[in-house]
Amino acid sequence: MLHGIDVSSYQSTFDTDGQSFVFIKATEGRSYVNPRLTHQTKLARDGECVVGFYHFLWPGNVAAQAAYFVSKAPEKAGDLLAVDWETTGDGTRASNADKDHFIREVKRLRPNNRVMLYCNRDFWLNHDTTSYAGDGLWIADYVTAGKPRIQAKWTIHQYTSSPHDKNVARFTSESTLRDWATP
Repeated sequence: MLHGIDVSSYQSTFDTDGQSFVFIKATEGRSYVNPRLTHQTKLARDGECVVGFYHFLWPGNVAAQAAYFVSKAPEKAGDLLAVDWETTGDGTRASNADKDHFIREVKRLRPNNRVMLYCNRDFWLNHDTTSYAGDGLWIADYVTAGKPRIQAKWTIHQYTSSPHDKNVARFTSESTLRDWATP
């Protein structure tokens, strides 16, 4: 398994030593852009990591959110894209249909990038009704790395948030991950 991290604007800097991939929060809703996006992207690329970008999904206006995300996330072959589907700051959540629509719309807008679903175990088991995760499931379940408590096939497992979000990916080598990341 390969190791990676995911970051948002809360991490002004991070270390890529020992990391094979880095996911960076790019956008949220239709108005937020991570103010550290450019700097964090440079750090990840300079560390020779596979780079991914994610969008925090809000309910409604899904096509507009997808367009906003792809307009702000850097576009490079081999970059990964993901939707972060969880409870919003005001206690709401996008519907299962919104999640599926967003993934399909991003895949339509960026056909040369893999598009994944990020969600926690509770959302996957109790809110998801289609099991649609685009090109891969990135599951958050804070247990032993690589052993999320779900039956579905997963691609990335976020296993802790302390001291920052740490993940493992189900690939045998960085070259295998890079090959997969470029459909």
